[in-house]
Amino acid sequence: MSLVLTLLNATFTIYHLRPEAKIPVSALNSPFFNITRTTDELSILLPDTVEIQDAVREPGWSCFKVKGPLDFGLVGILAEISSTLAESSVPLFALSTFETDYVLVKQEQAQNASEALKAAGFIIEKEIS
Repeated sequence: MSLVLTLLNATFTIYHLRPEAKIPVSALNSPFFNITRTTDELSILLPDTVEIQDAVREPGWSCFKVKGPLDFGLVGILAEISSTLAESSVPLFALSTFETDYVLVKQEQAQNASEALKAAGFIIEKEIS
């Protein structure tokens, strides 16, 4: 069975802050966010409609959601997606949740990514608003 990827309607920005920075309330109130804090940094992924001031930003990311839920015993999903995109010279930013994986590509690469993934046997759907 082929994996289904849904291209989300929103575009996203990845923010980089100092590791001790406070998490902005606007991020926590967003309908979609990812926050990762390490000893080296605080990274926050948000829809482009939510801004964080005084942070390094990398805007313009499109997001593919792997249709889940995915069983924790499955092996190689991100490896297959990332190798497919690498063969097409499409950089990615990946994140995982309890139920599924998300793969972000720069907005200008979304069409190339979709075509490469389709050619590799993935089913690509657009998010229904």
